[in-house]
Amino acid sequence: MLAMPAVALLLALIRQAWGGGGDVSPLLLSSALPMLGVLLFDATGALKRRQIGVDVLAVLSIAVAIALHEQATAAVVAAMAATGRLLDTFAAGKAAREMAALLQRAPRLAHRLDGEALSTVAIEEVCSGDVLLVMQGEMVPVDGPLVGEEAALDESPLTGESLPVRLQAGGWLRSGAINAGDSLRMIAARRAEDSTFNGIVKLVGQAASSKAPASRLADRYALGFIPVALALAALAWWASGDPARALAVLVVATPCPLLLAVPVALMSGISNCAGRGVLVKGGHALEALAAADVLFFDKTGTLTGGQAVLSDIRVYGALEAGALLRLAAALDQMSCHVLARAILSAAHERGSGPLPLPEQVEEKPGAGICGVVEGWRVAIGTAQYVLLHAAAEPWLLEEEKRMATEGASAVFVAVDGRLEGVLELSDQLRLETPRALRLLRRAGVRRMVMLTGDRREVAESIGGGIGVDEVHAELSPADKLERVVQASRERQRSVMVGDGVNDAPALAAAGVGVAMGARGSAAAAESADIVLLADRLDKLAEAKMVAAAALRLAAQSAALGMGLSLLAMLLAAAGYLPPLEGALLQELIDVAAIANALRALGVRPLRGQGKTLPEAKLSALRAEHRLLQPLLAKLSDLARSLPSMAAESRCVAMDELDAWLQLELLPHEQADERALYPEVSPLLGGDDPLAALSRSHQEIFRGIHRLARLFAQHRDSPSELGIQDIQQALYGLEAVLRLHFAQEDELFNSLSA
Repeated sequence: MLAMPAVALLLALIRQAWGGGGDVSPLLLSSALPMLGVLLFDATGALKRRQIGVDVLAVLSIAVAIALHEQATAAVVAAMAATGRLLDTFAAGKAAREMAALLQRAPRLAHRLDGEALSTVAIEEVCSGDVLLVMQGEMVPVDGPLVGEEAALDESPLTGESLPVRLQAGGWLRSGAINAGDSLRMIAARRAEDSTFNGIVKLVGQAASSKAPASRLADRYALGFIPVALALAALAWWASGDPARALAVLVVATPCPLLLAVPVALMSGISNCAGRGVLVKGGHALEALAAADVLFFDKTGTLTGGQAVLSDIRVYGALEAGALLRLAAALDQMSCHVLARAILSAAHERGSGPLPLPEQVEEKPGAGICGVVEGWRVAIGTAQYVLLHAAAEPWLLEEEKRMATEGASAVFVAVDGRLEGVLELSDQLRLETPRALRLLRRAGVRRMVMLTGDRREVAESIGGGIGVDEVHAELSPADKLERVVQASRERQRSVMVGDGVNDAPALAAAGVGVAMGARGSAAAAESADIVLLADRLDKLAEAKMVAAAALRLAAQSAALGMGLSLLAMLLAAAGYLPPLEGALLQELIDVAAIANALRALGVRPLRGQGKTLPEAKLSALRAEHRLLQPLLAKLSDLARSLPSMAAESRCVAMDELDAWLQLELLPHEQADERALYPEVSPLLGGDDPLAALSRSHQEIFRGIHRLARLFAQHRDSPSELGIQDIQQALYGLEAVLRLHFAQEDELFNSLSA
């Protein structure tokens, strides 16, 4: 559409410059007709929908130019219209919305048992009542009850929850879940077409097809401009009796600033977002993001990291926390369990050193693993599994209750037949989440709603702590979809952020669907309008600010172009601007409007943007915090065990902790106060931006010195009251340090590129 009028105009210019050759009018005419047909088709469709779009004036300009034998003018207008279409298409990209990725992930085969005979059949052949075998790592093909004693399932594709779910005999298995334990047997209760996973696929398709097409921004700007242009063209024709004047008015009125500058502004905004790790699938998504004021989001993988990490170590025996972690990690080298990987990662981060290879290893998939590590007989896993290798302790039941309340997973550790402690693993809040939600509020989001399949108490504890307006827990994919659709019915401008297959229907139905793309499912990315390539929610806040700025520049460019066009229309109506010259003048107006629109490329939404610490410096700071993490465990471990320790052991433990505080923690915090904070402050602006963190340093210094005094007093005159004072000081220092480390980590994260 663009090449044909461009080539025809080029040949016409060559002929005019050097003379010779035949008449190029037929070529100019034929080059404009295809674009005229496309514009006419779109304009007719818009009129049938009782809409009037930006294409109307372009259609009239080309048609009248052809009727008046102004073929060059027709070709110029066709070229400008085609350029606008090309830019709009390029901005939208070729993001396919089909559910190919989701369908590829769907189970296609099932292992059917006939007595003890095993056969592999197509999933469509599975009937209700069939006994199926699901091997380790395979996806559950259809819904039905569990036949065996117990099973461990990874239901993250359905619920988004990263922690394994344990089911007892008769428990309901849902298609789409992954067998994380040993091979299991089940009875098919439904056919594949009626299964949970297939239902999600259908929901996505229905939600995507129900979305109304968004009108183009240029069409909305043109609503007031078109009647003025038509009226002025008619008046010029009536006053002069010359239809060429009407054509001249229409040509300069052809809203090329809208056809060109608006797509350029949107495309520049999309390009700006891409540079920040945010893939926006078209101008309509950018427009909707800028206008959105209601934010829905999943919890796991969106607000949280989506993976289990070691959050605490509690010891109840003679071993220290570091030694307990080292033994567990050494044994977990032989396991492929998702929690084993988390424990291994924590051991490496906390400097446990080279891990010995275990011997005589035996594993019960999904339950636990045991073996010999450096002469110790170690067993780790669920409480039921570990109790096969050790006697129960009074604290065991309380730990199980606490883990269930907090939504965490417990890995119990037994050494030489004695329960020594427990490792707590949980899906933790992303470091940038609180800052991201604050930035989204600043960007115009007035209501934030958490939609999650997790338990209510866990969801509310997270949502309440970060300022979420509403929390809806224990939701199925259909429930999430209903919440988002309800917002659309109420004409709310919504954004839905998610990362799993279970979020895909809601993503497809929302005004703007945003997928966490780095670790999220392919189905979520396909259903979404925007993909966060870096899996950082604060990038969405930046993208929303960029989108709003791009739309402002689009409006400015349109106003600038239409204002200049209006002046040119008055000149044309007065007879001072012939049609072809008017078309060329319109090109200059386009250049001015486009130059203004291109400013969207340089939008910097955050004042601190561009003021960052070097990545090497940030990595070193994060590494220092990781090395200090074991100190937090030492503080709480000593506080818990002090009353039951022998006097001599108590003094040794206090001396070791005091030495660590004086030689490790105190120099670190002093270096931060004297060197790091003066370096960081100029990047943040303000007179004293780190005053709150400096105040935390004062509390840390005071806590260290107070502990040193309490330790000295207890050595001189030990008493039960003194032990209570030490416990209080230990817990207090731990709380201050946890908060301080979290604040510094968030600060470092905000200063990363």
